[in-house]
Amino acid sequence: MPNSPSSPVVVIAPDSFKGSLGAEQVAQAIASGILRARLDADVRICPMADGGEGTLDAMLTSGGERRKLNVRGAAGPLREALVGLLTDGSAIVETAEVVGITDPVGMGVPVEARSTRGMGEAIRTLLDAGVRRFFVALGGSSTNDGGAGLLAGLGLKLFDAQDKELDASPEQLARVARLDVSQLDARLADTEFVAMSDVDNPLTGAHGATAVFGPQKGVKPEQIAPIDAALAHFADLLEGALGRSARDQPGAGAAGGLGFALHMLGARFEPGAETVARQIGLDAALEGANWLITGEGRSDVQTLHGKAPFIACRHARAAGVPATLLSGAVDSAALPRLAEYFSGCFSPAPGPITLEAAINDAARLLADEAEQLTRLKYGAR
Repeated sequence: MPNSPSSPVVVIAPDSFKGSLGAEQVAQAIASGILRARLDADVRICPMADGGEGTLDAMLTSGGERRKLNVRGAAGPLREALVGLLTDGSAIVETAEVVGITDPVGMGVPVEARSTRGMGEAIRTLLDAGVRRFFVALGGSSTNDGGAGLLAGLGLKLFDAQDKELDASPEQLARVARLDVSQLDARLADTEFVAMSDVDNPLTGAHGATAVFGPQKGVKPEQIAPIDAALAHFADLLEGALGRSARDQPGAGAAGGLGFALHMLGARFEPGAETVARQIGLDAALEGANWLITGEGRSDVQTLHGKAPFIACRHARAAGVPATLLSGAVDSAALPRLAEYFSGCFSPAPGPITLEAAINDAARLLADEAEQLTRLKYGAR
């Protein structure tokens, strides 16, 4: 049926529902519910992400291809990791895909033994393929090595006082006596990095990578001070060797200090969801639309701190399009704040339900709720 002037034009721009559905699956489920009520609807699917898990998939929805690489995981052994080659020749490397906190092998060794070397190896392989522009999604890491591993994967050498080469892991950083930066890949000088993160923490200190994010990765309370000191020691040496300072730059503490290494390589930092919105053409999709639906696994006040649903909502409001939040769960205490931005906040749960049931039946629940919301907003046809 061709669209009539009164046909709904709906942009669906959710993040993934972690542990349940990817962002595109969420969007497709919502779309199916809308079309049950209004077969004439113009539904525009724009899966979102904010720099964490799922960013690779979201960035590739506008075109490009996946490539499998064999690189070191956080624990050291080689693993297959996906990267993306975009249609403009740039690449997307997702930290969660290479050294992610959901990888049981990487998480199986102590955090002080984990390294981001595989990130450097992935970048170096893509440099060999001619890539000179990288998007690095920084969310979801299991590591806390200050980015030493990434730089080691790109040629940095670390030596102790006896001139023995050391691994680039947190447990070794305090022993580093000198760095050899002469073997850093020369192609880095002609390479552009865009770091995707909504974290503005510095590398070290009370608000740094180890103190704030380390505990969720396995850093014990008694380890925070020594690991933080090791990162500060590494930063002293690296900043001296490269003649620049970055430890206090916003985002240096992202991904266990991976942001620091990227700052040292001259990266430009952007909120992850903003980068995705631009890449997938969210603003173009909003042209002529009269409704946006977004969501995530769980929404609370943190949603308003640069998370994908908030960024989608902000773009919609700028276009004069009302935005509805449809998330797996919505913190009732956050409703007053969320209501300042969203035209309604909803959960698809029909009543008391176990988390397992909600995860397993998420697609049907989302479709049902989207259908009812569409009937409420537009009526049925």
